[in-house]
Amino acid sequence: MNSLWTMLSSLLVIVLAGCGTASGDSGPPPFEAIDQNGDPVTEADYEGKTLLVDFIFTSCETVCPPMTFRMAKVQQMLEEKGLQNQVELISFSIDPQIDTPENLKEFIGRFTQDESNWTLLTGYSQSFIENYAVDEFGVLVKKPANDDQVIHGTSFILISPSGDIVDDYSGVMDTPYDEILEDIQSI
Repeated sequence: MNSLWTMLSSLLVIVLAGCGTASGDSGPPPFEAIDQNGDPVTEADYEGKTLLVDFIFTSCETVCPPMTFRMAKVQQMLEEKGLQNQVELISFSIDPQIDTPENLKEFIGRFTQDESNWTLLTGYSQSFIENYAVDEFGVLVKKPANDDQVIHGTSFILISPSGDIVDDYSGVMDTPYDEILEDIQSI
């Protein structure tokens, strides 16, 4: 039964991850959070900026380390092309009870030393992030009651300065790095 639940949950994640291509209404959706440095952050900090967003957690045993590695590669490619000031990278923690700023700081440090345009966020409730991810980005996030692993979508989501979802991209397999950079440049 457990493997059936895992298979059905995985299928639901894949189906819902594809729903992330709907348009937003205006700037970034409202949120209040704390970043990896312990500083308060709200959507106002990102108004008028291009964003590349994903949803991860630091104790993830499967997809989050590869996703974060790939986000770091996007960051490096942006820097190589002189585009690092054109986009902000945001990784929302989907396990905020565990992911303290200190844990997020240590986690990002495994993948990059450059945090100038990459923020990892926490400091909200589990119910907030589960609803926020689905309502604003079409990304499933669900922490089962008796499990330390969180079920979630694995997309990188590109958001225009006006808050519209431009596109989403695989964060775990065949990540289309060149397409992401081209889309960022076209905004």
